[in-house]
Amino acid sequence: MKEFIAFNEQRAEIYWWMSSLFARELTEQDIEQYRGGDMVTFLSGLAMTPDLKEPVEAFRDAIKRLESREDAQLELAADFCGLFLSTPKSGALPYASMYVGESGLMNDKPAQEMNKLMEEYGIALRKEFNEPADHLAIELDFMGNLIIMANQQGSKEQAEPVMQAQLDFINTMLLNWLPAFSAEAKQRDKFGFYAAATEVLVAFCHLDTEFLKGEEQ
Repeated sequence: MKEFIAFNEQRAEIYWWMSSLFARELTEQDIEQYRGGDMVTFLSGLAMTPDLKEPVEAFRDAIKRLESREDAQLELAADFCGLFLSTPKSGALPYASMYVGESGLMNDKPAQEMNKLMEEYGIALRKEFNEPADHLAIELDFMGNLIIMANQQGSKEQAEPVMQAQLDFINTMLLNWLPAFSAEAKQRDKFGFYAAATEVLVAFCHLDTEFLKGEEQ
């Protein structure tokens, strides 16, 4: 159970990291952390997994290229706004409804489904993050909380329904739109930092489904 809990904590950490990356622009301090210390160790660890090596290396390359980018923080903030806070014609909007909704508008069925899931599991929206429930940052934060919920069960057997819920969530609420979102980001993000981040996320979600399927067997 200890190994199970420790591994789940690592999984949750990755989802929460990605959630924060798509929630707001990076600050100067954030960028400095990406260039050294714990974040370098964290990304190096991810790159040791064969399925993540290529996308993580591409992301690390984008971080390295920030060093030669004039006014890196301002430019990266502009990339964030242009991609995630613009229009469907010019950006890659981080809302599931824009990709798998029925109307092509915000707050479609995926947002309603997320609200139901959060109510079902007692996971609340952060009040300071005023976005529809199907925003990528909210979905990833929810996934992190769902993982920790499994750790709070008395045994691996008791945790099984929550692990199954995680697998269902990735398949029906993340991987049903993330590849299309990533393709949009790759097309529109000229510098490539956020495009690379989306590719890391998609690769990790695929890898995580394999882990969860193994747990179910």
